[in-house]
Amino acid sequence: MSSYVVTGASRGIGLEFVRQLSADSKNSVFALVRNKQGATKLHELARANVVVLEADVTNAKALQLAAAEVAKATNNKLDYLINNAGKTNHPGFTLDNFPSPEALEHDLLDNFRTNTIGVVHSTNAFLPLLKNGSAKKVVCLNSALADLDLTVQVEAIGAASYSISKAALTMVVAKYAAQYKSMGFTFLCISPGLVATDMLPAGPETEAEMKMLTAAVARYVPDFKGPISPEVSVKMQLEVIERWTVEQSGAFVSHAGDRQWI
Repeated sequence: MSSYVVTGASRGIGLEFVRQLSADSKNSVFALVRNKQGATKLHELARANVVVLEADVTNAKALQLAAAEVAKATNNKLDYLINNAGKTNHPGFTLDNFPSPEALEHDLLDNFRTNTIGVVHSTNAFLPLLKNGSAKKVVCLNSALADLDLTVQVEAIGAASYSISKAALTMVVAKYAAQYKSMGFTFLCISPGLVATDMLPAGPETEAEMKMLTAAVARYVPDFKGPISPEVSVKMQLEVIERWTVEQSGAFVSHAGDRQWI
């Protein structure tokens, strides 16, 4: 039996992590969401080994309260933390085409607050429990857009604030890996691949981003067949997570366990 905390668990990839992990009734899965009442798909799952907790990853106090609830249920232990929660606001914007310097700064900070600082808050909240766990694995969902070489290679100019915040996340993982490797922890940054989810809001900015993304993907994978499903992505990620070792802690890899992002 293993215990898991999954952040951003109300939909998409986070929901699929909960679905697949809780399929084994021996696992205990704690699904963290911003709005517990609105997490209808989680409630529809209706599994006895899934506990839904409300905590925004930008709220350190709420995360500490959630960690206290997990501690009560697990005798102060946690095996896996999956930092899945993330956001993007203006995917079609490049760094030089925001409507104002203030709008650019707000977008950068807003993405950084969730995608980078939020992971730090989540990790710190659950570290005391993870220290008592058996697996001691912390997984942080990242993006191919955080890869510096790939960005230049395929001219991935969109989703600027998101990409920058996710690139910073790779250093967050590296810092934790360096600090906790000697204690048997495995920290891992993993990209889920190009997945068909509803993360991007509808509107002209999304359309612009999709055009940029399609062009970039075509340069990277000429025979691209389209996005994969959350089910396929999570299945592949879990295989990587299970086989990843302490000696490999701090890595940033794809859902296939390498640097082939799509």
